[in-house]
Amino acid sequence: MTPYTPPTQDQLLAIRVNAGIEELAQSEKFAHAEPDLVEAIVEGVGQFAAGEFAPLNRIGDLEGAKLENGVVRLPDGFKEAYDAYVEQGWNAIASPEEFGGQGLPFTLACNVLENLGAANMAFNLLPMLSVGAIEALEHHGSKDQQAKYLPDLVSGKWSGTMNLTEPAAGSDVGALRSTATPVETGEHAGKYLIQGQKIYITWGEHELAENIIHLVLARLPDAPEGSRGISLFLVPKYHVNEDGSLGNRNDLRCVSLEHKLGINASPTCVMSYGDNGGCVGELVGEPNRGLMAMFTMMNNARINVGNQGNQIAERATQQALAYAIDRVQSARAGSPDKNPVAIIEHPDVRRMILRMKALTEGVRALLYYCAGQVDRGTIGNEAAKHRADILVPLVKAWGTDAGVEVAGIGIQVHGGMGFVEETGAAQHWRDSRIAPIYEGTNGIQAADLVTRKLGLDGGEAMIALFEDIARDASGEASLTALANDCANIARWMRDEASFDDRLAGSVPFCTMAAVAVAGWQLMKQAQAVANGAAPSLAETKPVTVRFFLDRIVPEAHGLKAGATAGADLLYTLPVEKLAG
Repeated sequence: MTPYTPPTQDQLLAIRVNAGIEELAQSEKFAHAEPDLVEAIVEGVGQFAAGEFAPLNRIGDLEGAKLENGVVRLPDGFKEAYDAYVEQGWNAIASPEEFGGQGLPFTLACNVLENLGAANMAFNLLPMLSVGAIEALEHHGSKDQQAKYLPDLVSGKWSGTMNLTEPAAGSDVGALRSTATPVETGEHAGKYLIQGQKIYITWGEHELAENIIHLVLARLPDAPEGSRGISLFLVPKYHVNEDGSLGNRNDLRCVSLEHKLGINASPTCVMSYGDNGGCVGELVGEPNRGLMAMFTMMNNARINVGNQGNQIAERATQQALAYAIDRVQSARAGSPDKNPVAIIEHPDVRRMILRMKALTEGVRALLYYCAGQVDRGTIGNEAAKHRADILVPLVKAWGTDAGVEVAGIGIQVHGGMGFVEETGAAQHWRDSRIAPIYEGTNGIQAADLVTRKLGLDGGEAMIALFEDIARDASGEASLTALANDCANIARWMRDEASFDDRLAGSVPFCTMAAVAVAGWQLMKQAQAVANGAAPSLAETKPVTVRFFLDRIVPEAHGLKAGATAGADLLYTLPVEKLAG
């Protein structure tokens, strides 16, 4: 596996052009996000990720996490790397200053995770989930909970998890059966006894952090059925004493670890709460409003999972490019020189490499555009908040689909060696394949886009996005046409399509929309580079952007028929005929 080289200049370009970091720094909240500091963070975390996280990527895949006598063991080096991560303060980038954070834009937290995840996706899941837990407590925790738990979560001394899924409650979270019974007397009076089992809990048990703060969805005794009856509880691995020291272990345990296709160094736990009737938790927020609180974490996590598509695409592209430059095979077709050349000289390999680069840079541009809108939303810009809400499913769904595609192309570039585990190319694909599934499958993201997100401002918020693209892209006929198609499909879905018709066309429409926004943001990058920004990208950026606009945007046009075909054909055959 090739080393990780941080794409610092492309990241800085996206942060400046797509996120608009300099405009954000003009606000009171983000005034300290000055250019020198931004550059120092991007360069510093890139170097840290390459030096500390990346060398553990391969051994983490080969050895994986192991459960031994109730304790999760990680390969040598993970503890030291995590300690260095905490010591250098990378966990605290965007957290509130009152709890020890640096109060910087979410955009820069995305960059921290981008570098860490490109270096080691499985390891990066640990800080990624902690960031979500911090945000949930910041928005929904009581003052006492914030004072008690946030400082050590912000520093990274403690880690956090989110516990939604149960054996019978996957995408339908409302079907969960974990319970929370009020404690009336004794030292835990006012708290709750938690009982139930949760599955697919990322980094649910480990020894890297001193404590783990589990955020668990469960039902109160008098809760209504379905999603309206779900509450959120904070359940620490170790009880926390009044002075902040750790007390006895709570009644929770990791029952087993899942054996997975990829991200093997990330312990994916089956967690059991209250086997002995003594698992104590605290209510976070209001009773029966837990799903709303959890969605604070989920939105953060969905953007960060979309970021994983970018991360794995970057790493796979770097590896494929290195192999294509090094691997010599066959003379170039049609050349009078019959000496064999590096495979990068062959047209189809060159096409694959450029596609990998264009998709990777497109996802990055979309990611940072979304992050910038999130940051604007936090300083009171309601239009930006709505735009971020629309962009989240695009980032998560298309970003992760692109990550899988790029990792798959990377295997193809390697040829037969890509199918051999020792090269490491297959690991990138195996690691990437979970991203379209967790934190809400990509089908759910697309459904969210054409239902809740289409409903924002009566559909006008989404249509305004496409109109902005069409106006800015007037010199790019294909991109303008795609944006207009997206706007017209949005109107059709809002005004005419049945609910089934919307859902049947949601995935192709989601892809069309994401490609349109990514193409728009790449176009802005190319314009900035042409005007003197990022001189080191002056040769490469125009080519990758042109590839995206001339080859990937036209492909998205072809999805229009599927987006508008309706649902009738899908239900023409009865289930037994499909099975037969």
